[in-house]
Amino acid sequence: MSNIPYPAPSVTLPNEIGKIIDLKDLRPNLIVLFFYPRDNTSGCTREAKDFTKNLKLFDSAKVSVFGVSKDSIKSHEKFIKKQELAISLLSDENGSVCEDFGVWKEKSMYGKTYMGVERSTFIIDGKGFVIKEWRKVKVAEHVNEVLQAIDKL
Repeated sequence: MSNIPYPAPSVTLPNEIGKIIDLKDLRPNLIVLFFYPRDNTSGCTREAKDFTKNLKLFDSAKVSVFGVSKDSIKSHEKFIKKQELAISLLSDENGSVCEDFGVWKEKSMYGKTYMGVERSTFIIDGKGFVIKEWRKVKVAEHVNEVLQAIDKL
């Protein structure tokens, strides 16, 4: 998937308090959707904190930010409390949205292969199209790259 723009897969998932979020309801605002492997791991914590730290900039640009992982609602709730996050996290426990966005991938560590979420970020425009994507995200400076891309829109 990278013939940009392309129609974003539909996203209707529960957030950290169990409220169902349907991204269609947020149109015409821009949406940043970042997929990450797991709550409370070092890279994922840093990425979520970076988005939280810059939330005012996203808000002033009328951009909604959501993190997505396969962790449970309860796990997201604990992660947000423990790390003092201000962003909303969506729970994709069955992995269907991860599959739809093509971020559920075979990964390898220490010679073992396994399936997991490839850290990826998508900007979805007000008409529901993915207009920018980052795959295999490196956490350092990533949020600044996303903000720069939004500034250019």
